[in-house]
Amino acid sequence: MSETPSLFEIDDSSRPLADRLRPRNLQEVVGQDHVLGADAPIGRMVDSQRLISMVLWGPPGCGKTTIARLLAKQTNLAFEQLSATFSGVADLRKVFSVAQRRREVGQGTMLFVDEIHRFNRAQQDSFLPYVEDGTVILVGATTENPSFELNGALLSRCQVFVLKRLDDAALGTLITRAEALIGRPLPLTDEAREALTAMADGDGRYLLNMIEQVQALPAPVNPATLAAAVQKRAPLYDKSQEGHYNLISALHKSMRGSDPDAALYWLARMLDGGEDPLFIARRITRFATEDIGMADPNAVQQALAAWDVYDRLGSPEGELAIAQAVIYLATAPKSIGVYRGFNKARATAKRTGSLMPPEHILNAPTQLMKDIGYGKGYEYDPDTETGFSGANYFPDGLPREKFYEPTTLGYERAITERLRHWAQLRNGDTPHESDTD
Repeated sequence: MSETPSLFEIDDSSRPLADRLRPRNLQEVVGQDHVLGADAPIGRMVDSQRLISMVLWGPPGCGKTTIARLLAKQTNLAFEQLSATFSGVADLRKVFSVAQRRREVGQGTMLFVDEIHRFNRAQQDSFLPYVEDGTVILVGATTENPSFELNGALLSRCQVFVLKRLDDAALGTLITRAEALIGRPLPLTDEAREALTAMADGDGRYLLNMIEQVQALPAPVNPATLAAAVQKRAPLYDKSQEGHYNLISALHKSMRGSDPDAALYWLARMLDGGEDPLFIARRITRFATEDIGMADPNAVQQALAAWDVYDRLGSPEGELAIAQAVIYLATAPKSIGVYRGFNKARATAKRTGSLMPPEHILNAPTQLMKDIGYGKGYEYDPDTETGFSGANYFPDGLPREKFYEPTTLGYERAITERLRHWAQLRNGDTPHESDTD
């Protein structure tokens, strides 16, 4: 009696599990239905047998190489693979030459370039004529944002498809397939199975490599045993690339949105990824002045104090001070009154040029200056009955402009009332008794 054919390639136990479980068609690829499904962009291209050059952008272990191979297979294209890490222009010329000869006999070529972002601008430019005339269908794979790493001319000739990190459901499917290939369940408790999925951090290849390590362990394997047997995948975070900017943006916007829990999460993610805590300290200090300002003048002091504490204590003790400041900033009232006001003032200053201050607020250290009117009529505000003279401090000929517009949040509520009171005095109105409290 013949056995039911396997969903996968013929098994060879000497090959890595990730290679043995490589899908045979696009329908077996997990976690990327948004681009590979029958009604999705790549799915429609395969169905019509008309591929265009493309860039697959996604994290490690999400299936970029597998998808490229299957695209070539299912559209009857010859498959050529290069890695930008090890290849140069000479290698590209060889591929283009072979592709041109194939084209003469009616055979198309797919050129798959792994880590295409590592090619410099000149190397990227060498693709253009061959992509333009269809000598090759280019499929580039990258973990970096193509907007930053690929030149505009190449991007204009390719469609970018964003691949997702594998979610728990997709990783669960891979575990089930691995168990079917191995012929037995993994020796994991339910908790250890969940821990294995979490340790993979969305990387299918890494998950399968871990399964190879745990499949022969004696049952039952609990989370503690699992952690001792395999190494957790390092978080995907590059301090000089997009991950760096994505996470600091997430921290900034979580604080702006007054969500201390989310802010702490992103702070922990950055520190766990190896980010310099002093970079975070600088950014939260800027946040205190830009997004809180006079709504809580103490916010910047809290940020500076955290910076100073970390500078004195270092890691890990000093990180707690940064966490405290993050919570303070996230829970503080928010205002961009200072930020907007300063920007408006700068715009007016640039527009109006070198206007002189009014004479009454100019110092007059010499008799000549006094004779020509410097300081004449100046009122010393603290000596006035209300502590406010209402004098004009803008340049002569420049109408008064309102740059700073405080909110009614936090400390700015009191500032709003104070400015309203002074405006009434300046206009000659008699403030109500409640206005002077």
